[in-house]
Amino acid sequence: EHRTRWQPEGMHTYFCTTPMSYTQCLYHIVFRTKRSERTINEENERMLYKFLYTFSLLKQCKVFRIGGMPDHIHLLVGLHPTISLAVFVKQIKEVSSRWLRGNSRFPAFDGWAEGYAGISCSYERRDTIIRYIMNQKEHHRRKSFSEEYKEWLTAEGFEVDGDFFLHDREA
Repeated sequence: EHRTRWQPEGMHTYFCTTPMSYTQCLYHIVFRTKRSERTINEENERMLYKFLYTFSLLKQCKVFRIGGMPDHIHLLVGLHPTISLAVFVKQIKEVSSRWLRGNSRFPAFDGWAEGYAGISCSYERRDTIIRYIMNQKEHHRRKSFSEEYKEWLTAEGFEVDGDFFLHDREA
């Protein structure tokens, strides 16, 4: 059995058998809590980050950085070529939502908002994005999540329609 250096003991890796296949699916992913409520308490956020990290490893993805604020999460992750961005985000939100709701350390958590942003990025930008995620607490002393998110999406080439991107659909 072949293991990569970041893979936990006992976890199996499945490699593509096609010779000379190289893939790199590096994404900066951001998703927020339902209604952008501040339900990820800072004293226990590392527990959530560890859960997200472990889930990502089990999906054979490489995690470069996880961070965030009480109302949103940033991940810089290299997706395994067998999992799409949409499937990865759907699964990580579903599994972590169940875990958070069942964890007494996050009593106010009510779920994740429906949408997300997943922006592909080059390996060369990796260190810049890691620093950005690491500095979330400092960054948000000057700028709200809404401002940050809108500026980021605009800089990445999206046309953002007012505050629509932060609205939750009612069930």
